[in-house]
Amino acid sequence: MSIAKKPNPARRSERSRQAIFEATRELISEVGYANVSIEAIAARAGAGKQTIYRWWRSKAAVVFDSFLALSESGQGEGIALPDTGDIEADLKVVMRATVTEFADPDFEAPIRALNAEIINDPDLAVQYRDKLAGPVDEAKKVRLRSAQRAGQIAADADLDLVLELLYAPLYQRWLNRSGPLTPEYADALVDLTLKAFRP
Repeated sequence: MSIAKKPNPARRSERSRQAIFEATRELISEVGYANVSIEAIAARAGAGKQTIYRWWRSKAAVVFDSFLALSESGQGEGIALPDTGDIEADLKVVMRATVTEFADPDFEAPIRALNAEIINDPDLAVQYRDKLAGPVDEAKKVRLRSAQRAGQIAADADLDLVLELLYAPLYQRWLNRSGPLTPEYADALVDLTLKAFRP
């Protein structure tokens, strides 16, 4: 005789959260941020509207967490950049991956939606910086410090500035849709940045 196990509320909650995240990303890709509502997300996810409001204070917060979950899905135990000992090769791998990610509709739509909201929502901007951008930037700086110790980047280089010079042109080109994001463009950004900061 088998005894039926009680449903695990935590597991059910997690399934519901993932369904909400997936529904949010799908709807943003299909109809755009402005046309997505909490009601539509709830209907697509098969969840109650009150469930969403219990977990998130606004549509922007749901969008942020849906993108954060997507971003974290490939990170495993933590964020780490490749370290083969060759900073140029490692940065080119990372920048090419970034170009590919920004061209992926599953990432692009939520990123654009977040950018639009961050401009007008200081609280969301803080969340984005603390939960996503900050940890990712710190992982990048760990790799840059390793390159400094190896003498591949100037010891007195301002690592925040290194990251800005590396990523800001890519971000601007993507944001304004002013040119293609290609592997060759990614490589050129690495070459120019390292030229500026080599010892």
